[in-house]
Amino acid sequence: MARNRLAIEAKNRLLISDGAWGTFLQKKGLKPGECPERWCVDRPDDVYDIARSYIDAGADMVETNSFGGTRYKLAHFGLGARVGEINEAAARISRRAAGEAHWVIASMGPTGKILVTDDEVGEDDLLAAFKEQAIGLEKGGADAVCIETMSAIDEAVLAVKAVREHTSLEVLCTFTFEKTLDGRYRSMMGVTPVEAAQAALKAGAHIIGANCGNGLERMVDIVGEMKTVSGEVPILVHANAGLPRIEGGQTVFPDSPEDMAHWVKAIADAGVGILGGCCGTSPDHIRALKKAVLALGR
Repeated sequence: MARNRLAIEAKNRLLISDGAWGTFLQKKGLKPGECPERWCVDRPDDVYDIARSYIDAGADMVETNSFGGTRYKLAHFGLGARVGEINEAAARISRRAAGEAHWVIASMGPTGKILVTDDEVGEDDLLAAFKEQAIGLEKGGADAVCIETMSAIDEAVLAVKAVREHTSLEVLCTFTFEKTLDGRYRSMMGVTPVEAAQAALKAGAHIIGANCGNGLERMVDIVGEMKTVSGEVPILVHANAGLPRIEGGQTVFPDSPEDMAHWVKAIADAGVGILGGCCGTSPDHIRALKKAVLALGR
């Protein structure tokens, strides 16, 4: 089956994305302080198993184990010179798992650098870092880049620009929001869902959205805000399995697959085009979301 452009397909039907990677890697033995992306070259079979498990659960697309794949993140582990190798490997693993009938939306997370406070890092530096990562992901066979968990507009815009100018990949751009005491949603840098959507669209993102930080219940409101300015551009949501809480010294995400599936109609009515999971979600959550979407006939 030939893959259509993702942004086109997401206008015609509600697509299902994958779920959490970090917590899945931890269950497979990733230790605190260990580099997740290094598993793409040292333990590729374990990474493949994660990607394939989401495809088998019904996901239409799968991400890559490359969230911290910029030179700035990899340098913490002495891997700054292996950006191309690691990102290409990450994309190749997910491409093999996805086959030709599903999309690979390669993960690209924040660099950890804040332009307004870091005198040693400028826009050109971040642009070069995102360019380097994006080229590796495209070489490995990705269909798109999912720029995710962003909180600052300037960094997100540079990431979108790097992908658009130096690859032929589609661009998904998502921000993370928290609910404030007055009931509004803001990113860590004070960005609203509307501001994030407008900035991503202006930069050239093909798909916009929100990930992490919230369960599906709160994502309904965030999608509603983005929808006021998104026009025909699809909106993606990767929701946590509820709001995290500490139990017995461990972080727990409380929403079951059935809990998340309960909100599928509401998030679909709000206007989401791609629906998946973030922290705490599993193949069982994705399977439940898929079943709920099919039941809606979306």
